[in-house]
Amino acid sequence: MKKSLFSGVALAAMLACSGSAWADVILGIGAPLTGANAVYGAQIQKGAEAAIKEINAAGGINGEQIKIVLGDDVSDPKQGISVANKFAAEGVKFVIGHFNSGVSIPASDVYAENGILQVTPASTNPVFTERDLWNTFRTCGRDDQQGAIAGKYIADHFKDAKIAVIHDKTPYGQGLADETKKALNEADVKEVMYEGVNVGEKDFSAIIAKAKQAGVTVIYWGGLHTEAGLIMRQLADQGLKVQFISGDGIVSNELASIAGDAVAGTLNTFGPDPRANPANAELVKKFRDAGFEPEAYTLYSYAAAQSIAAAAAAAGSNDPQEVAAAMKEKGPFKTVLGDISFDEKGDPKLPGYVMYEWKKGDDGKYTYVQQ
Repeated sequence: MKKSLFSGVALAAMLACSGSAWADVILGIGAPLTGANAVYGAQIQKGAEAAIKEINAAGGINGEQIKIVLGDDVSDPKQGISVANKFAAEGVKFVIGHFNSGVSIPASDVYAENGILQVTPASTNPVFTERDLWNTFRTCGRDDQQGAIAGKYIADHFKDAKIAVIHDKTPYGQGLADETKKALNEADVKEVMYEGVNVGEKDFSAIIAKAKQAGVTVIYWGGLHTEAGLIMRQLADQGLKVQFISGDGIVSNELASIAGDAVAGTLNTFGPDPRANPANAELVKKFRDAGFEPEAYTLYSYAAAQSIAAAAAAAGSNDPQEVAAAMKEKGPFKTVLGDISFDEKGDPKLPGYVMYEWKKGDDGKYTYVQQ
């Protein structure tokens, strides 16, 4: 009898312990935490961690705490798939990430197959949400939206310029360049150059020489800040003065450390800066007091975590498929980006892209300033 009672108590204790272990909702943060794009990985990680800390302090989601696991994709599609499989093996239910469209797209297939909901704060290639997957969401815009804005701006302000469209051959970079080119061509503006370069390339003298020969006065760049900064610096070194225009892939103050003074006057598209919203003043101060500037995708990542938590509360469930349905049906949700609703594809209904210009601030440092 005693043995039976002891066994029952032991079993109850085991169930209680295992129940508490199961009570954690595991969320993965997938991003380039190392490598050339680690600056963006830090933004995604810091933004998500700050939001989840606040959510957990308020009781978590449906009474369960969120546990974070990290995955470093190094901006590489193959590594991104490895991270996705790692997350699946670890019981991850939600993912915030990835940064690169070329990583998010293949990783999302792994997530879909394993019942994981994914919200990217940064991947803008339209394909990400165009494949009828149940689990793909983003808090950022799309390249067809961004390219239309950039193309119209160039056509309106540089209609008679000799324009070169250059990209980095990635799903993001080439996708954005092609959408911008499409908008330009629809406005009866024809580029004089269309070229691709390789990610990680250091010497752009050949393409700059070609631009010189073609008399290029405007360069539209589809790609990230690392190559952009080198191209700007080498353009200045070779005495070719052009108007450099790009997209959200260069929104890191690290660009100025690569390009130097050559960054002055550069234009780029991005969403309205959430740091400028007075409602976010206290949050922005918290980041800055902790020694981190919440630029670019930081608050987009914060909003991704807020959206997941709000949709889970609306669904009354932490099941990813039920949360996904709520994200599409139960919004809008209050976030640091404003009230977000998601359409049937998982794209957010947010204000469109605006233009920024890189200027030197009172502190002597260059940054991007909304026009």
